[in-house]
Amino acid sequence: MTEIRPLLVSYHDIEGGAARAAYRLHTGLQQQGIDSKMLVGHKSSRDPSVMLPWPYRSTLLRKILVKLDRLPKRLYRNALPTTWSNNLLPTLSSDLLNRGEHTLVHLHWVGFGFVPITTLEKIHKPLVWTLHDMWPLTGGCHYSGECTKYTTHCGACPQLVSARDRDLSHWVWQTKQSHWQPLNFTVVTPSRWLADCARQSTLFHRQRIEVIPNGLDTTIYRPLARAEARAQLGLPQEAKLLLFGAMNSTADRRKGYHLLLPALHRLAHEQTLADLQLVVVGADRSDDAAMPPIPIHYTGYVTDEHKLAALYAAADLFVAPSLEDNLPNTVMEALACGTPSVAFRIGGVPDMIEHQGNGYLAAPFEVDDLARGMAWVLADDERHRKLAQRARARVMEEFTLRHSAAQYQALYSELLQEWADGD
Repeated sequence: MTEIRPLLVSYHDIEGGAARAAYRLHTGLQQQGIDSKMLVGHKSSRDPSVMLPWPYRSTLLRKILVKLDRLPKRLYRNALPTTWSNNLLPTLSSDLLNRGEHTLVHLHWVGFGFVPITTLEKIHKPLVWTLHDMWPLTGGCHYSGECTKYTTHCGACPQLVSARDRDLSHWVWQTKQSHWQPLNFTVVTPSRWLADCARQSTLFHRQRIEVIPNGLDTTIYRPLARAEARAQLGLPQEAKLLLFGAMNSTADRRKGYHLLLPALHRLAHEQTLADLQLVVVGADRSDDAAMPPIPIHYTGYVTDEHKLAALYAAADLFVAPSLEDNLPNTVMEALACGTPSVAFRIGGVPDMIEHQGNGYLAAPFEVDDLARGMAWVLADDERHRKLAQRARARVMEEFTLRHSAAQYQALYSELLQEWADGD
């Protein structure tokens, strides 16, 4: 039997939700005794098992490569300010992925041009790709919104505000189609929603698709005494605290801050909850001209996981009004800390939130229902206690790091055996 030695490939190691999920898996595999390594384009940790390839060891060269990858989209002057990757330049050589002691290559989030589209066909080892968003399925966007062209072919892209069938999105999609169609690799999605998207896509519908949820270190993300957590963070003891957070939480429209604001106005207008306050993670101030009608505490971008866990534990409720999301770490982290969560019924969120079991799933983008859900969770102390207990229990059932690593270990073993038998 071939020894399991995976190489996990991700643009970031610990910066951003997809990177954190990949790095957590990396550490979880190591805890299982597996010799896991990571190859990244931007390293923030001090972990010696996380490696930087040339030319990404140079901050200047890395920034130049990212700018070059973004350049074609800038030709579309009316394009929406959404995340976009082309991955058309010959940046990361396949030699780096083929040589070395690793026996399997496991791709994660590889946008910003990190792993070129043409590199996949040159990998001569078993290949697994965990999708953290929709980019592998599309002509460049990372979330497609209401567009479903990835199920046929991209072109006349709404995010590029293009009317041309043969625009940049079609070029990127066509490059993927021509280079990936003959390949046979295994696709993993953390959510059932993204698995369904992959099965409907032209690019991936022939590939093997598995669902393995991300895992969480539940010794870090765990319930803490609320009063203790608030004292530690300098937050008011008696207030009802709502927590909202993500990278660029108030600036990234996909995270839904613009829908949270009117929901808070409704709660304030109805005056059903006394002393309601908002804690915002991932911003130093609101990037929206509108302000919530309740006191607000900004924490900035928090990288320390123990502080993040304390913030979740200090809150009475976590709210995630995202328009699109795969399996957001924030919801999982909040639930693990025993904090009921309210979100729209979109993407992979229903995989974690059980409606009126450990939180509330609002009808997509209905602000009144989002406000109704927050009020319902907070209005009854005994109900809140039961929701909090179930929140933690749900994570312990399915979303522990040990559970995720064990599922990947089993998949790796199967693929390596098939590879050996094929040889």
